[in-house]
Amino acid sequence: MLPPTLSINDFDYHLPDERIARYPLPERDQSKLLVYHQGNITETTFYRLSEQLSAGTLLVRNNTKVIPVRLIYHKSTGAEIEIFCLNPINPTRDIAQALQMTEETIWEAMVGHQKKWAKGEILTFESGDVILNAELVERGAVAKVRFFQEGHPYPFAELINRLGQIPIPPYLHRPTESLDKERYQTVYAQMEGSVAAPTAGLHFTDTVIQQLRFKNINIADLTLHVGAGTFKPVSEDNALNHTMHAEYFEVSAQTLEQMMDAYPNIVAVGTTSLRSLESLYWLGVRKMRGESTDLLPQFYPFSQEEAHLPNPIEVLDFWLQEADLPVRGETSLMVVPGYRFRFCQGLLTNFHQPKSTLLLLISAVIGEEWKKVYEYALTHDFRFLSYGDSSLLWCK
Repeated sequence: MLPPTLSINDFDYHLPDERIARYPLPERDQSKLLVYHQGNITETTFYRLSEQLSAGTLLVRNNTKVIPVRLIYHKSTGAEIEIFCLNPINPTRDIAQALQMTEETIWEAMVGHQKKWAKGEILTFESGDVILNAELVERGAVAKVRFFQEGHPYPFAELINRLGQIPIPPYLHRPTESLDKERYQTVYAQMEGSVAAPTAGLHFTDTVIQQLRFKNINIADLTLHVGAGTFKPVSEDNALNHTMHAEYFEVSAQTLEQMMDAYPNIVAVGTTSLRSLESLYWLGVRKMRGESTDLLPQFYPFSQEEAHLPNPIEVLDFWLQEADLPVRGETSLMVVPGYRFRFCQGLLTNFHQPKSTLLLLISAVIGEEWKKVYEYALTHDFRFLSYGDSSLLWCK
């Protein structure tokens, strides 16, 4: 059951500006790794991750790929208009399809210096034989922008790869640089569609992955396309009044089989993987009951009676009997203190912003001990946020 209120002020801490990692370390796997287990805190380096996991453990990671959806246009007056594409809305809402389109397409976007861009005004971005025009269709905090080409009809993915920039987090307070194209991306990124990286995976290298497999620690992939809502602050005093953003996720039959074999020894690589895994359970419950599976509401789990719920293996078995695999869905699941985890025994994750939904999730994993963990990190020279250090948290 949800409490009547959940004060976001209880999930605050002082994060000095100098503790925010503006840039990644030269070597991904040399980041520090804090390990929390049943009240005990130790530290090592990410390079030695395999020493912290038992043989037979399954790591589930998010193989989404960040797309360079930050486009900088210039008006004839010299004014700069920044367009940060969020989601395609016309003629399709499917990101994979939208990225392959060659005809005009409309996207929801955040627009910088929007007041300087008249509705209906056409802006042009030209590079070589690529010409991509943009028209402001509708104003707003989330605007609507129409894109259309001239000349050779390239897929939209190729256009943004040639013209766009990787949208690094706003809290880095710096422009995108050439290194971000490689480093704000996991080494195993495959499925294009995110506007933010699943940053827990940024520490992995081919060497670390080889060490894990040598120890019989298996790895499974899923896809959750991270939206800009991941940076949306909780503005309500009562965090339960916060509207959680919806994100698309997909889980293959192979990953379902790997989870069946490894359960309960499953560790999520990042909060996006954790939300996907837990959403997989709850959407399975809804489908087994004949309920709508289009979107998982953010607090659905808290309205369910434990005695009437199937166990996780039953849900996995149900999904594996489905002819229509992989499992696809949208989730707005909001994990807050009191949540009972179904698939995840542990979580690999970075250190998150104060008063964020991600910190609420961390508190759901380890309870009030999050304060102890973050105090340790602050007093032991750990680096914070997207390019910062890592932690391995075992569920209480």
